[in-house]
Amino acid sequence: MLIVHGLLCSRALWKLNLEALGTVCTPVTVELYGHGRSPSPTDSALYTPDNYIAEFEAIRQAIGVPQWFLCGHSLGAGLSVRYAWKYPQNTLAHIFTNSSSAFGTPLEETRPPEALIKHYETGGLDLIEQIPVHPKYGKWIPEVVKKELEEDSALLNPGGIARTIGYTHPIVSLQHHLREITPPALLICGTREKRFIPLRDNLVREIPGIEVADLEGGHAINAECYEEFNLAVVEFLGRY
Repeated sequence: MLIVHGLLCSRALWKLNLEALGTVCTPVTVELYGHGRSPSPTDSALYTPDNYIAEFEAIRQAIGVPQWFLCGHSLGAGLSVRYAWKYPQNTLAHIFTNSSSAFGTPLEETRPPEALIKHYETGGLDLIEQIPVHPKYGKWIPEVVKKELEEDSALLNPGGIARTIGYTHPIVSLQHHLREITPPALLICGTREKRFIPLRDNLVREIPGIEVADLEGGHAINAECYEEFNLAVVEFLGRY
């Protein structure tokens, strides 16, 4: 199962999930460009959602499996669900969590991408820490996960993050393709994130056959309610 984290996170996000998921699949964690241990290329075209999908497909081929599961968190959900949309024949089933970037109307960045890159490269990690989704601001993330996320935040590359904001985020939304997403899908929704609830309800109306597990948690629901998340995912994947 390909597992993809969101903006400013790392593979540490899944620390409390991997053991349980390993009972029904082989987890394959990736880190986005500019995050964790991944490179931070200066070619902005590499940050587009379509290039990420091509990279994911290359990983599947390198592993040598004909089909696999996917799981995406936040911005990572925009990428994992896009793969399921583009490659339904390779997708057994997929799971994703709250993601306004994947399913809402994209927020337009007022600054040109190159100005954004210069802005963050000049400001460095101090400026990155001011972004509201930085792990240091996570209210309900268990300390064992938050600690590793904060440690990995030192690996964030300002240029890579700026390119993610400028070239990935604005065009990752799938809001006009929801009815074309055909592989079996499970949304695990953190109901404390009230702004996502209208998008949750729209997904129920639009994605064919989607299942939803509502949990009392926030944006990082896989970590905040990890026991319930793990049970829901294991039960879902067990059917396939």
